[in-house]
Amino acid sequence: MGDDGTGRRRDPASTGAPGGHRGAFGDFGGESGGLIDRAFREQIVLVGVTRPPETEEDTERHLDELALLVDTAGADAAATMVQRRQTPDPATFLGAGKVEELRALCEQLDADTVVFDDELSPAQQRNLEKALGRTAIDRTAVILDIFGQNAHSQEGKAQVELAQIRYRLPRLRGRGTQMSQQRGGIGARQGGGETQLEVDRRRLLRRMHKLEAELRDVSRVRATQAKSRQRSRLSTVAIVGYTNAGKSTLLNRLTDAGVLVEDRLFATLDATTRRLQLPGGEAVLVTDTVGFITKLPHQLVEAFKSTLEVVVDADLLVHVVDGSGPDPETHIDAVNTVLDEIGAGEVPQLVVANKADLDPVAARRLARAHPGSVAISAITGDGVDVLLRTIGDRLRGLAEVVELVVPFERGDVLASLHREGEVLVETATDEGMSVRARLDEASASRLRDFVVE
Repeated sequence: MGDDGTGRRRDPASTGAPGGHRGAFGDFGGESGGLIDRAFREQIVLVGVTRPPETEEDTERHLDELALLVDTAGADAAATMVQRRQTPDPATFLGAGKVEELRALCEQLDADTVVFDDELSPAQQRNLEKALGRTAIDRTAVILDIFGQNAHSQEGKAQVELAQIRYRLPRLRGRGTQMSQQRGGIGARQGGGETQLEVDRRRLLRRMHKLEAELRDVSRVRATQAKSRQRSRLSTVAIVGYTNAGKSTLLNRLTDAGVLVEDRLFATLDATTRRLQLPGGEAVLVTDTVGFITKLPHQLVEAFKSTLEVVVDADLLVHVVDGSGPDPETHIDAVNTVLDEIGAGEVPQLVVANKADLDPVAARRLARAHPGSVAISAITGDGVDVLLRTIGDRLRGLAEVVELVVPFERGDVLASLHREGEVLVETATDEGMSVRARLDEASASRLRDFVVE
């Protein structure tokens, strides 16, 4: 039994959601649902397990981040517990003695919920809740809840709901007599019927298939938009980075986009695209994307693939890093891991060490560690002019340098070269205008009849 924040005591096992326990982070309610009872801020115990090759310092750092996630979700981290193990216990993730120690700590703090930094299997979650007498969830559940709070567009809500259903399906479990069979037939011919568990599973599967169909439609629309951008010859730049690194602040600084900016994790989920004029006169499309995080749930990566396609198709990734943070290299590795997972690992990157206003020395040190990088402050605008020139240089450097001979009467081709590429040299010859220019792949292919091998 635990206090509900209003002086009442409540039994963590007496819940209405399919799945038994429901504390601050219970099972998802409704079809998209949520995990938090927001009438009060529960006290949460965080649990981490150090496994080789990780060190205890790595585990502590992950738990510090998990505490921020819990705070963002609307609860308070009251205590942490760490255990060193070679491998997780298949039944309870922790050893039996540690589970008892954890139960005593929860009773001492009157904590209704325990959050593990690593993903729990459905069996581990059930066994832990039985042994602890309270809700046990993992980092994935917390992140899914935060995404559910912050999704505002129709597409974003569908993506989050799909991720939540994929997470919930294997965790459906019995609720005593509520999960008993619904019998059918007459007299001796009565059949066994189907269990409420089967009804819930079928309902979730139907909803999941409907959401997948909706997101496939969105993906087709995005593909059409991408073809339109290719025809417009505009280069695309995607801003990526760890959550709360300053991506939305940078987009606002560059384009006056008016994107929501808050000092908390996953403040914005919906992609925003704006047109940007570079100092060299080129126009590009810049897109702010969802932030990444260590141990980003696979369900979210799969659900957000339609949104993340803009990253895969980008000409250049502006990788924003919190240059004032305690461990920016770990954040860079976490982002690159997700980029590899979605197929964007080979897209050219420009690392940007942000928040130089907070720690200019650390930001410059990070920029020096990654040749070609830029240190900036998206808040004050310091270094942004250098960033814009660097983006222009990188995009021009990605274009192919080709030699062309254009007949004098084909002024339309010359105009196209100046409009779509960067003309480096232009001289008159007996055959026509000899032009050396940087062109993207599409333009070079279209003008191949004028290219000199």
